[in-house]
Amino acid sequence: MQIETPPTAKPYDKPAGERRGLVIVHTGDGKGKSTAAFGLALRAHGRGKPVKVYQFMKVPTARFGEHRMFEQIGIPIEGLGDGFSWKSQDLERSAQLARDGWARAREAILSGAWFMVVLDEITYPLVYGWLPLDEVLDTLRQRPREVHVVLTGRRCPAEIVELADTVTEMRLVKHAFQAGVPAQRGIED
Repeated sequence: MQIETPPTAKPYDKPAGERRGLVIVHTGDGKGKSTAAFGLALRAHGRGKPVKVYQFMKVPTARFGEHRMFEQIGIPIEGLGDGFSWKSQDLERSAQLARDGWARAREAILSGAWFMVVLDEITYPLVYGWLPLDEVLDTLRQRPREVHVVLTGRRCPAEIVELADTVTEMRLVKHAFQAGVPAQRGIED
């Protein structure tokens, strides 16, 4: 490990622009995309801002840790899908659920009622061709100026990356699953 001297001067100038809603993307093959988005949701909620979370791959009856906590503190979270595609009995139904869910999420974004809308795992229905990319891009462009939208999932389309204000790519370095360790409750659900 290389020891560094802490900076003694501010390493950046204060931005001169005005505050506005951002498009934020968490993508890549590493863990933490949804977790980062949920952290933003908690931060906004802690400031008294209205937040809505849509999960494109989770079932409406999901009871993962984030659902339990968000319900306790009053952040609405909605599962829009029917689980992982390899578990689906009907991929056309999965596609229709994604389209129906997108209609609700799009309405929430355009309504301006929410400070932040999280579109968790939206990249999957996009790359599977279940959602029209152009419509998602148009919605992001047309959203009210003060609305922040956070998108998560692997293989985020380049067009969304280009449009986004902030993009973080999570890179897999090492994962316990690769060593045969199953998912841990409270860590991965």
